[in-house]
Amino acid sequence: MAETLNSQQKETLIKFRDELRTEGIVGESDSWGTDDDCLIRFLRARKFNIKAAKTMFKKCSEWRRTIGGVGIDQLYTEIDPWDAKRKEVFKKWPIWFHKTDKKGRPINIQTLGEIDIPGLHKAVEPERHWHTIVVNQEALTREVIPCCTKRFGQSISGALCILDLKGFGLSQFWGMKGIARESLQLTQDYYPETMGQLLILNAPTSFTAIWSVIKTWIAKETADKIDILGSDYQEILLKHVDADNLPSSLGGNCKCEGGCEWSNAGPWLKGRQHRRKLLYTGDLVPARTETEYILKHQDFGEESTSSDEEFFDAKS
Repeated sequence: MAETLNSQQKETLIKFRDELRTEGIVGESDSWGTDDDCLIRFLRARKFNIKAAKTMFKKCSEWRRTIGGVGIDQLYTEIDPWDAKRKEVFKKWPIWFHKTDKKGRPINIQTLGEIDIPGLHKAVEPERHWHTIVVNQEALTREVIPCCTKRFGQSISGALCILDLKGFGLSQFWGMKGIARESLQLTQDYYPETMGQLLILNAPTSFTAIWSVIKTWIAKETADKIDILGSDYQEILLKHVDADNLPSSLGGNCKCEGGCEWSNAGPWLKGRQHRRKLLYTGDLVPARTETEYILKHQDFGEESTSSDEEFFDAKS
């Protein structure tokens, strides 16, 4: 990602890193927050204002140490972002990664019309559900984006997010408003600049009221990355995603065995079972260690053929 910076921004990056170390915000033995990609995301989120980026980074660093009472590294070990428990709650909150767009960015899909918060919290404790949201976001920077970067040989910094609102109404929005706001805040505060673009499909007429609420939660820069589309979205969507990478449910050609929503198909599956086992043995903790392993050692010579069963059985 550093190759995309101009000379002044590169100087700012160097100064930012030096100040983080000088002020003890990042220690010599720390692994998170030492690589260019991570630091650049915080700088971009604060328009390369070092003081503001430093405040944001410090807050995030503290959150990573304390989330769930155990810290993000331990939480990520305890909760596989796609563990078997996900199957129990999936129909209540469908969300999955599926292949990549034309820029090599991972595609994240949510079908909000099927959300059922009361049913969800009968299947899983609210705190557990929140921690699952957290580790899914962590997976994006820890595994998914690095795998795309390595697979395509170019710096990938964010995801293409697709929100399908078919069947979604005001009653569902009010039921999930709290979680939605917390999720957006999570991304903005602790995983900045990871949403490359958001396409909202099948937006109902009631979405005008919903959008008026959501806009108050997000920064203008985030809002500028959002495109709101109706039911005639296919032409625009196919400008971003090849038909073969798009699920048939969204007008594409892809029909993964067992359903695209279950496959999690993409470069991140390549070697993941092995990486997960290394994580359980403590060989890939903390986050930067796992990312470095992907960038240095993961072979993407062939597309992943890992099965869904293999993916969910990584702990065995």
